[in-house]
Amino acid sequence: MAFGTKTNERPGTRASVRYLRVSAYKAREVLDLIRDLHVDDADGILEFTDRAVATDIRKVLASAVANAEKNDEIDPNELYVSACFADEGPTLKRWRPRARGRATRIRKRTCHITIIVSRMDPKKLEQRQARTEAAVGRGGVRRDAAEARRARVAKSQAARAAREVDHDHDHDHDDADHTHDEDGNIVPIEASDADEDLTDEVIEQAEADNPAEPEEAVEAAVEEAAEEAQDDEPETEASDDATEEKS
Repeated sequence: MAFGTKTNERPGTRASVRYLRVSAYKAREVLDLIRDLHVDDADGILEFTDRAVATDIRKVLASAVANAEKNDEIDPNELYVSACFADEGPTLKRWRPRARGRATRIRKRTCHITIIVSRMDPKKLEQRQARTEAAVGRGGVRRDAAEARRARVAKSQAARAAREVDHDHDHDHDDADHTHDEDGNIVPIEASDADEDLTDEVIEQAEADNPAEPEEAVEAAVEEAAEEAQDDEPETEASDDATEEKS
C-alpha cells in the first residue's frame, strides 16, 4: 500500500508552536487562507484576518522565514508557504457547577501548529517578479514591503533629528512667546492684556461682595482696577519729575 509524504518528511524549513490554547478546528480555518501563498501575501492576509489565532500563526510564519534566512541562507523574497497544518493537542478537562447538584464538563482544547516554507519554483518566481516589476512601474505597489518599512522608519528618524537640531529644548519658556506640543512643534502663546489685569484677589473679592451676580461684579471690578492703574501712572511720572528737580 502506498502512502503519501509523512508530516515530518516534508521538505523545507519549518517552525512550530506547541500547546497553543485554541482548538485545531479554529486554527485550520486560518491556515487554509495562507497555504501555497508567497510569504509576503500570507503575512498581509494574517495581519488583517479577524481571528485571534491569526496573531499566533503570523508569529510562527515569521519564525519559519527567519529560520530559512539564517539557517538555510534562502532569500525571504523567494519563499512560499509549502505546507501548514494544525494537530490536536491534549484537552484540559474542567467542570462547571449546574442546577440540582449536577456538573457539566468544559473541554479546553489545545493544538500544535506547524508552518513549512520552501523556495518557489524558478518559473513561478520569474512570473511573480515580472508582475511585481510591472506593478512598480505603474506605481501600484512597492518592490519589497520590508524595505519600504525600513525607509519610512529612517525618514521619520531623520525628521525628528532635524527638529532637535533646529531648536534646542534646554532654554527656559517662562518669558518666551511660544511653547511646544508633544511632537516638538512650536506653538505660539496668545497673550491678553485683560488676562494680565485679572488677578485672583480681585475676582475673589468681587464674588464675595456680590454673591448673587458674580459675573457682573467681576467685570466691574476689572474695569475699576484698570482705571486705577491708569490713574496711578501720571502720579508716578510726576513724583519722578519732582525727585529730579530736588536733586
